[in-house]
Parts: sequence; structure tokens; C-alpha cells
Amino acid sequence: MGEEKMLTLEKFEEASEVVRSVTQETKLVYSEYFSEMTGAKIYFKPENMQFTGAYKVRGAYYKMTTLTDEERQKGVITASAGNHAQGVAYAAKRYGVKATIVMPTTTPLIKVNRTKGYGAEVVLYGDVYDEACAKAYELAEQYGYTFVHPFDDLAVATGQGTIAMEIVKELPLVDYIFVPIGGGGLAAGVSTLAKLLNPKIKVIGVEPANANCMQKSLENGKVTTLPSVSTIADGTAVKTPGEKIFPYVQQNLDGIVTVEDAELVVAFLDMVENHKMIVENSGLLAAAALRHMDLKGKKVVAILSGGNMDVITMSSVVQQGLILRDRIFTVSVLLPDKPGELYRVSGIVAKANGNVIRLAHNQFVSINRNAAVELRITMEAFGTQHKNEILAALEEGGYAPQVVRTDM
Repeated sequence: MGEEKMLTLEKFEEASEVVRSVTQETKLVYSEYFSEMTGAKIYFKPENMQFTGAYKVRGAYYKMTTLTDEERQKGVITASAGNHAQGVAYAAKRYGVKATIVMPTTTPLIKVNRTKGYGAEVVLYGDVYDEACAKAYELAEQYGYTFVHPFDDLAVATGQGTIAMEIVKELPLVDYIFVPIGGGGLAAGVSTLAKLLNPKIKVIGVEPANANCMQKSLENGKVTTLPSVSTIADGTAVKTPGEKIFPYVQQNLDGIVTVEDAELVVAFLDMVENHKMIVENSGLLAAAALRHMDLKGKKVVAILSGGNMDVITMSSVVQQGLILRDRIFTVSVLLPDKPGELYRVSGIVAKANGNVIRLAHNQFVSINRNAAVELRITMEAFGTQHKNEILAALEEGGYAPQVVRTDM
């Protein structure tokens, strides 16, 4: 099938029918918390609830249906930092096709094991996606496999675009759709179909600030490679966006917002506490971007692209989030080395409703022990205002509290 005929309304409709057999219905979730914060009506498209934990199964499965029998018999190969890997492995299993997936050596174990669990052969290679991708092309050449690109493929992008069909069916008057961007396949599919269905819909791409390859490419008017990428959003840590899909993004995307890693950490907490949903860092990009724009009075859908996060990453993100939100903080106070001082300090903290979670006592902070011993108190607070109240209470009690780094 000629690729030039892709990304048409007809193909999007065909893909929407096809992917139905491999997708969960991810109905929009209205967010009271984010709506209140932005003054808009905010809905999430929870693709983190998809079978393979991400939207990628859509593009992979639709691509599989467009291959010839001969192409399928050769077996398929792809490179992926995780979610596309699971999508291809799952689609290949449904078709009884052999799949080989090259993943960067830094891929979280959960993603490696899940991919193997769908029956795919996993090859770990390179530090970043781009190195894994080069290796996959090499193996495809060597063994005659059919290469399925994670984002720079019009059939794959068409499959991803089916998300827009579902959004518009459920919320016909949507004003804005926020979509995360790694290489741009999801953005190309969603923005192109959204504009075909209703040219008034604005589609905003969201990238990690330190992996903004699409933003740079759009500024330069051509596909541009970043010298390096560095972000906790591993699923969108891409140096070079897709060549084939770039013209579609150029034509249909209404703007790009970039998000710092620290914002993703805070968004993770927002999602867990307010929606009881686990969303991986890349999937949080669209939610975090909502704070960056004036959306008052608009109907907005943010795509939560995936939820495949290993528990170790999760626990560190939660801890970082609590620290960034001033829900956990550490103060150092100097006490005269005499009985009853610890009791006095803990009394002040208790009265201010601080909850002590750790104490470290250092008697050797100064040569003159009568002058001072250091006490480090790590405690829980309700947020910045409460933290400041506790600090003020300690000041009032005659101590000079210093906020220090919290090591969890």
C-alpha cells in the first residue's frame, strides 16, 4: 500500500474499526482538580489504562494489518524505549508473527519483562533510543525482518490518530487537545485527524524541556537532531523527530509547550492523589502543560499516553514530589547540650502540627559541646504554608532553624 495515501479520513476510519479489537475503551475522565486549577473543563484520555499500558498498541496493530503476508512471515523488528515494544509484541502475538525488539540498556525492567511476556525476543543495546534504533535497522538488514518504526511511519501514526476519533465522538465541542511528543507519531495522527473532523480544534504538543526535538525542528522548519536529551520522561526522550510525519505536524499542530522534569514529579502526585491513577512521566506531559496556558472557559482533553512505570521509579518520584511540594522537609537546629532541649523542640513542632518522621542528632558539630549540638528533624507538613508556620514557631522558641536538603 502506498504510504502517500495514508492519514486520510478514510484510513483513520478504517484504523478506528481495526483497533477496536485490541483496545480497551478509555472513556474520558473529568478532572475536578485540574478544572478548578485552570478555570477550564479538563478531561483526561486515560490511555494509561490500555491493555499494554499505553496507546502504542493502536499504531502497532493497525500497521500489522497493512503488511502483506510475506512481510509478516519474515517477522517484524522494532526499537523502543518501552511502550511501542509492548504494542508491537502484543500485535505480533495476535497475528502469530515473530517479533524482535531492540531496547536501550537503560529500559526499566518492568518494560523488558512485559515485552518478553508477549512472546517477543528482546535485544538490549545502546544507552538511548536512537542507538537501539540504529541496531534494529542493522538486524533487519541482516535477517530480512520487516521494520516497524515506533513513530516515523504513516500507518503507525494513523493508528495512533484513532484517539482523536474517540475524543471527538465523546466530546464533540472540544476546544483543545494536549498531546505528548517523543518522535511525533501520536501528535501527527491526532492533530491531522482532529483538523479533518473539525478545523477549529487546537492541538498542542508537549515535550520535555530537555528533549524538545520537535520544537527545535518546527523553529528550524526542518527535522533537527538534538545533540543530547536528558529527562525522566524516558518514553519521550528522542533526539530526532520523524521525517515522514514531520510535514503533518508542521501543518496541523497549533503550538508546543515544554515541561521541566520537576513539574512531572508534581503532576504524578496530583494524578495519584486526585485520580488514583498511575501515569508514567511521559504520560504526564499533557497534564503538566495545562498550567502553562490560559484555558479559561475552554473544553480541554489531555492525553495520558501511558502508565508503565516500575515501582522503584514510582517510589523515588513520590518522594521527590513530596519534597518539592514542601510536604516533607528537613530543618537543622542548634541546641545547647543540656537535658530537656530535645523535649522542648519536639513540643514546639507538635504544637504546630508537624509530624516528625526522622531525627538525627550530632553532638560533635562543634568543639564546644556546651554551645551546641545539631539536631536534624525531617517532618511532614501539609504544604508550603504549613512548613513556614512550623519554621516561624521554631524561630519564636528561640531557635534559628535552617532548612537543609532532605535525603530520603
